[in-house]
Amino acid sequence: MKKVFKRLFAIVLSTVIATGIPLCAFAEDPATGEISYTYNLDYWGDVQDSPDFYTVCKVFTSSDLGLEVKLKNPEGLFVSGDLLYLCDTGNNRIIEIKRISSEKLEVVRIIDSFKGADNNTFSGPTDIAISEDGNFFIADKGNARVLKLDPDFNFLLEFVKPVDNTLDPKLTFQPSKLAVDTAERVYCIATGINKGLIKYEPDGTFSGFVGATKVTFDFMDYLWKKFATQAQRAQMESFVPTEYDNIYMDHEGFVYACTGAVTREDLRADKADAIRKINLMGNDIMVRNGEWPIYGDIHMGSGGGYEGPSYFSDVTVFPNDIFVCLDRNRGRCFGYDDQGHLVFAFGGNGNMDGYFRRPVAIEHFDHDLLVLDTLDCAITVFVPTHFGGLVYNAIEEFDEGRYIESGKAWEEVMKLNGNYDLAYIGIGRSLLRQERYKEAMDYFEVKYDDENYSKAFKQYRKEWVEEHIVIIVIVLIALFLIPMGIGKIKSIKHEIDIADIDWEKS
Repeated sequence: MKKVFKRLFAIVLSTVIATGIPLCAFAEDPATGEISYTYNLDYWGDVQDSPDFYTVCKVFTSSDLGLEVKLKNPEGLFVSGDLLYLCDTGNNRIIEIKRISSEKLEVVRIIDSFKGADNNTFSGPTDIAISEDGNFFIADKGNARVLKLDPDFNFLLEFVKPVDNTLDPKLTFQPSKLAVDTAERVYCIATGINKGLIKYEPDGTFSGFVGATKVTFDFMDYLWKKFATQAQRAQMESFVPTEYDNIYMDHEGFVYACTGAVTREDLRADKADAIRKINLMGNDIMVRNGEWPIYGDIHMGSGGGYEGPSYFSDVTVFPNDIFVCLDRNRGRCFGYDDQGHLVFAFGGNGNMDGYFRRPVAIEHFDHDLLVLDTLDCAITVFVPTHFGGLVYNAIEEFDEGRYIESGKAWEEVMKLNGNYDLAYIGIGRSLLRQERYKEAMDYFEVKYDDENYSKAFKQYRKEWVEEHIVIIVIVLIALFLIPMGIGKIKSIKHEIDIADIDWEKS
């Protein structure tokens, strides 16, 4: 019933948007009139002001990094240990940067060639990944290949266009994004290939496509295609999967794949997913227990030259299973927990620190976030605020089994933001694990968390029955014996009355 209500709400909301009434995704402080930088959504979909979850630590430009040749159209980021690798796509090079602190990044070396191959330079490298063995995998887009290099940048192998009968022979292979698992299997996204992720075995063998997105179509269009001529069908839109924009391999080996080429209508009708969590079988195992779908802003009104849904251009995943999606459309970061609840949302388009013109990549050091802007040619480093640190601490305490400490941390969060739904749910989950079911039910009820409320109620009911089993048995026995006793008494009384009547007649 709740899902039906939300669908109706979404329809009404989209109708309001269609009428041209502007909707702003930021919350306004009534006291100061200022627009907040960080916000969240409540159960009803209303935007709630929030203390900042992240704050800008520093913005690193070419001069801040000490680069003689300025960055040009950079497109990729990858973190390995305390090193950050930046794909300076326009300059055909990769820059290795060492993290000294959140406020200091230092260029270690500039890599524009490698050893052991005839064509030993890069052409428009767009992404890089490093395996557990330290080997480099580079999406060398302009050279139509994915390179595998050893830690000393010696050539080992190259992955080329897949041999597949379903691909157009004239299609130029343009690998754009990639991820590598522990066995050094490569998962690749290539421009123009929308059959899912291209999977290569460690020896370079193409082993198929995995994780294709949902195929959506309009039933009337489908019928029309059935009766249309070949020429008419050729002009009509094909019912094919959507091409991914970026991928990220988390610490457990799951691939998070995001796509921005989805329509408002498909998102609202649950016909498309902006983000998917793909296992080795290619199945989407993303948990979506949040009050609202995982596609960024649910308010998609126009304003400032931007309209339509969020466009997820990249994603990164923390060890605590919180994943952060980067919205290229409105320049925002959306953080979600492993259950699909919105943890935070912040950012925007602009020229100030913490705002972006065209964000294309996101990575993290510990809890710090790094966002790459391809137009500004800059890396913005965000560090958690006190509020953000408390939320992370509460989540991680729970994951490590310290439920009492997690509950206390969530209470501290509530002191800073009484409208933060996750705090109520977090305390409820903490109480649930402590077997304090009645108290947990109260917290879940406040935020309409019917799923967790049902879990707590089930355990509370079981506990109540166990505590009152003696009374329950006595009542049941009494309910069984009392009617029997009354019936027996009535029977005896009836027999006595009959005997008295017989005696009087005699």
